[in-house]
Amino acid sequence: MGIENGIFKRAELLLGEDVMGEIASKRVIVFGVGGVGSWCVECLVRSGIRRITIVDSDCVCLSNVNRQLMATTKTVGRPKVEALKERLLEINPECEVTAIQKIFTEENASEFCLDEYDYIVDAIDSLKDKAALILLACQTRAVLFSSMGAALKMDPTRIRVAEFWKVRGCPLGAALRKRMKRAKTIPAHKFQCVYSEELLENRGTDTGDDPCSFQKAQINGSMSHITAIFGFTIAGLVLDDIYEKALNK
Repeated sequence: MGIENGIFKRAELLLGEDVMGEIASKRVIVFGVGGVGSWCVECLVRSGIRRITIVDSDCVCLSNVNRQLMATTKTVGRPKVEALKERLLEINPECEVTAIQKIFTEENASEFCLDEYDYIVDAIDSLKDKAALILLACQTRAVLFSSMGAALKMDPTRIRVAEFWKVRGCPLGAALRKRMKRAKTIPAHKFQCVYSEELLENRGTDTGDDPCSFQKAQINGSMSHITAIFGFTIAGLVLDDIYEKALNK
């Protein structure tokens, strides 16, 4: 039995050989592999995605360890995409992982060849870059899934999935909609988002000595169980879309 046959035996038992073949054939790109994106990527690879591109410019900081999959005391200082790629190849050595240590912006968007992908996952924090990715992704043939804000939350039962224009109670979602309406740049089609209406307040104090705070306008507290559920939910949306389309072929 080959490595992949052994890894995905339980998944194939549930989904069948044809669906697993469809999963293996898809190309996925994930922008942002922090608290949400890292868990999403791992779930996709463990579920049979074989061609995946991960994009993030940051290096692992000590304060990432509480919620980011590849962040440990041993990976602090390493580029996030490199540390995550190493882990993914330990899971499936035959997976084709492309690691890009860059920030996605409207100006460099052409470098990412979005038209080549079947699925685009947005787990970007920056409002400007997130808006740019959403608008461009919706102009491609790819299916887009987006994460709204996962910080300042504790209750896993309040995590939801909704179409972008129906997301409620999320400041990031509201800010994106406001920005797009003001600029009169509306996404070309609808897309699903993971979000939570819960919004807590920071009870601690940011001392300002965290290198992960560099170039970030605001730092909010976040927990691994929430960011992981966001990431797993997006991965589930990708896999379910492949599953449904495979059954309806």
